[in-house]
Amino acid sequence: MSSIDRYAVFGQPISHSKSPRIHQLFAEQTGQCLHYSALEVPAEQFTDAVTSFFANGGKGLNCTVPLKELAWAYAGLKTERAQRAKAVNTLALQEDGSILGDNTDGIGLVTDLIGNHAINLSGRRILILGAGGASRGIISPLLAEAPESIVIANRTIAKAQQLVGEFSEQGKLSACGFNELNTQSFDLIINATSSSLTDDLPPLAKDLLANQGSCYDLAYSNKATVFVRWGLEHNALKSVDGLGMLVEQAAEAFYIWRGVRPITAPIIDLLNTERH
Repeated sequence: MSSIDRYAVFGQPISHSKSPRIHQLFAEQTGQCLHYSALEVPAEQFTDAVTSFFANGGKGLNCTVPLKELAWAYAGLKTERAQRAKAVNTLALQEDGSILGDNTDGIGLVTDLIGNHAINLSGRRILILGAGGASRGIISPLLAEAPESIVIANRTIAKAQQLVGEFSEQGKLSACGFNELNTQSFDLIINATSSSLTDDLPPLAKDLLANQGSCYDLAYSNKATVFVRWGLEHNALKSVDGLGMLVEQAAEAFYIWRGVRPITAPIIDLLNTERH
């Protein structure tokens, strides 16, 4: 095994992760030889686990909930998009032994929304539910698509306001609590909370979704998440989960690690057939 390049995803929970399957498919498609595993790592063990992984020959890591901000702090070098997000989902060992941190979540989301689902972002009113590490990675790439506005709603409004302060020079951005949403409607609602993992939902007004609006859950599951179901019940034009984003952000990470860009469409199609 020592001759095979090792990669992994760290997170908690992690048993549901499709990342090992995705990277295996990428490797087969592109003729790369590597091994990718999913490892349960709680936040308090993150630094030791990462240091040990790279010290024992690991080449690259993905980091998911709740580790993205810890990964940002760990990385010795950071890409521009990681610097903006202050959250990292991809760590890559460099030739000089330093660790590069990147955030491929935003490009993965935008590619999936526009390229795979034909959901236009330009001039649209977007609502992001949640103000944690998942939100950090997507705000800047979404603003780059010139939406009319983005509202960040969070249970703790101060966390949402902090994000507005960090990103507002890039576009029209505002913050509110969940209970302040009942007078607005949105063309796209993105669930960036972890509520779908516990089959829970933030309190959402029934008129929150505009006519012909769409819903997108950053989480994914073999069955429709509670937020995807909410979108369908409220007549969303499209209500989809984050499987496509997962594949697209993984393809970007694979490119960072291996210098080869996989073709994502057949892999998304295959994974969709496997879960139905």
